[in-house]
Amino acid sequence: MILNPKHVLFDGEAKSVFLPGDLAEFELLDFHAPIVSLLNRGVVIVDMNKKIPIKRGMVKFDNNECMVLVEE
Repeated sequence: MILNPKHVLFDGEAKSVFLPGDLAEFELLDFHAPIVSLLNRGVVIVDMNKKIPIKRGMVKFDNNECMVLVEE
């Protein structure tokens, strides 16, 4: 799920999510180890086809669920 303060930007299943992490870009796949990271300005890419530009935010991935909170 990808949320900003006003609405839900994406809610559904995904095989991969590319994120602009605070140190470098990274990808989350099914069954990735738990992670919490800050996000920089960039683009979140879901399944190589949905692109969501962001200003900054954070991501939490745990128990195969991804929660991304962003400023759009």
